[in-house]
Amino acid sequence: MTADEPGTRVPGSGSRAPGGSGVAYSPLARPTARRGARVVERIAVLVFRSASAMAARIPARAADLLVRVAFRIGYHAWPPKRRIIHRNASRILRLPEDDPAVGRLARDIYTGYGRFTLELLRLPHAPEDEPLRLLPGDGPAHTAFLAAWDRASARGTGVIAVSGHIGSIDLFAGSYALRGYPTYGLADDTAFPELFDLLNRQRRRWGLEIIPWRNLREIFRVMRAPAILGMVVDWGYRPDDLPVRLFGSWTTLPAGPATLAARSGAVILPVASIRQADGTYRSVAAEAIEVPDGSPAAILAATQRIADALEALVRPDPRQWFAFKPLWPATDAEGRALEARAREIAAG
Repeated sequence: MTADEPGTRVPGSGSRAPGGSGVAYSPLARPTARRGARVVERIAVLVFRSASAMAARIPARAADLLVRVAFRIGYHAWPPKRRIIHRNASRILRLPEDDPAVGRLARDIYTGYGRFTLELLRLPHAPEDEPLRLLPGDGPAHTAFLAAWDRASARGTGVIAVSGHIGSIDLFAGSYALRGYPTYGLADDTAFPELFDLLNRQRRRWGLEIIPWRNLREIFRVMRAPAILGMVVDWGYRPDDLPVRLFGSWTTLPAGPATLAARSGAVILPVASIRQADGTYRSVAAEAIEVPDGSPAAILAATQRIADALEALVRPDPRQWFAFKPLWPATDAEGRALEARAREIAAG
């Protein structure tokens, strides 16, 4: 996933502002700081364009080997990020961090992310209908989507497609947009506007529209008509989000999806697209979630169901969960505090 992908929070929901990097532009920032960020962004855009052109020209097998080696080197050369991946892998497997299985999973996650990055770089040069080729619209997940779509459409609202950095959510959104479903994603457009626009031009080829997360009017306009709105929830542990249990440990997830569903009447459908051995993808979905009202207890219960669904989507192949931020609190004391807060919210 890229840092500008569908965000997770609705302003006014009691959560912090969403976004991939969490870095927001401020008009009060010093001009020198803004100029420095501008230079970094120009370099990032140039690197992306160059790498994308190169990925399109190099034979697939050679490019895959090159990326695999490069990302394996990067895994060993970046200790802070490696420690984060190890801690997350340890929680997923419920094993000590020094267990060999944890190390294998961490390496596989990083290598798999390299393969995903290569595919992302190739997409601008692929045929416009590439998501339809890579992600067929059939199977149980499509049936679950159609049921959620019919339920939401009958009440004049939309489907909130909640996901994580699992497989390729871009392909999932692109495939449904190309099939004629109005499809949108929330995103942070503040950190790297030029790179944001560059990536979104690719998505617009498929009919996928991106809504800046601060545009509340547009978010609710979309949810007042049958449409799909993509929201990603695994941006990392934040103490002021809602307490949930995930893979047996207490952490937090944002209140945004459940709050938006309560206010709009939309149906939440947890989804993901999982890469197969032949390079195509398979869509998967969990049970649809409806939020009966906007009470704190109802929002908490729905958010816990999202956490349960996220775990169910990840568990079959955790190597494809590309979450590179700490997903759980660092101490047991924080976990106990989250558990106590969850009990308090549930009690009303």
